[in-house]
Amino acid sequence: MHKDIKLFAGNATMKLAEEISEHLQVPIADMVVKRFSDAETFVKINENVRGHDAFVIQSTCTPVNDNLMELLLIIDALKRSSAARITAVIPYYGYARQDRKTQPRVPISSKLVADLITVAGTHRILTIDLHAGQIQGFFNIPVDHLYAEPVIAKYVKEKYSLDNLTVVSPDAGGVERARAFAGRLNCPLAIIDKRRDEANICSVMNVIGNVIGKDVILFDDLIDTAGTITQGARLLKEHGARNVYAACTHPVLSGPAIERLNESVIEELIVTNTIPLNSEIKKCPKIHSLSIAYLIGEAIRSIHEETSISILFV
Repeated sequence: MHKDIKLFAGNATMKLAEEISEHLQVPIADMVVKRFSDAETFVKINENVRGHDAFVIQSTCTPVNDNLMELLLIIDALKRSSAARITAVIPYYGYARQDRKTQPRVPISSKLVADLITVAGTHRILTIDLHAGQIQGFFNIPVDHLYAEPVIAKYVKEKYSLDNLTVVSPDAGGVERARAFAGRLNCPLAIIDKRRDEANICSVMNVIGNVIGKDVILFDDLIDTAGTITQGARLLKEHGARNVYAACTHPVLSGPAIERLNESVIEELIVTNTIPLNSEIKKCPKIHSLSIAYLIGEAIRSIHEETSISILFV
């Protein structure tokens, strides 16, 4: 057994790290992360970590490259300080959408990022709702892949009547994810058939399944510019849906996302705090954020005690 847990919080997800710290009753370790005048990142660990079980909590969200570099440098500092085991806790794994070559002469960015994190000195990965599950295979180290689905489902069960609720996948690629969510709620499933012409631009085509008179909830892993989700919501209304809600794990919400949400027929968007919401996003009355601190905290406890994390999937 390694020595005590050491929690390290990157700047990207400081509030989430504080919630995890409170849940585990483990303080956040003393560390300095700052920028030089030329914008280079400097990291210094201010306490002994030799032989300890270190967990670095950092989403690689906006600004993606800065947060990724910060994560790599923290891991390198811990490795050079003789931490016994380093687990990178990455609630939101950036670059996950570039998981294969879809055009000639383009990189597979999620594989490159996996290599960088591994080479930096990471022994284990803990992450939530990867955009593509096969990204786990890009790592040659253990990956604990958790799902925020139970957290979101609990909220939906408490707030909405399930008798008239239908879960909708916003595209064919998300059917497996939406089907699992629908199964957890014991609700029927519908699918939106769409064609994506280019990144962040899609053309919604049709609805597969009955949504007439139904309350529907669009379920996806992430929402970026909100084009897909808001077009899908409008299409569902046109096909007779009564109330339209949406839910996702990762609220990327870039570019025109908030404007689109405010103007959309979506009544509520349920998200988690894998990505912190900025002040502009927090002003949107349609967004409700749920904390996944308990989920990550219990996973960290299980990893440290070397017990099964399968109970977290129930």
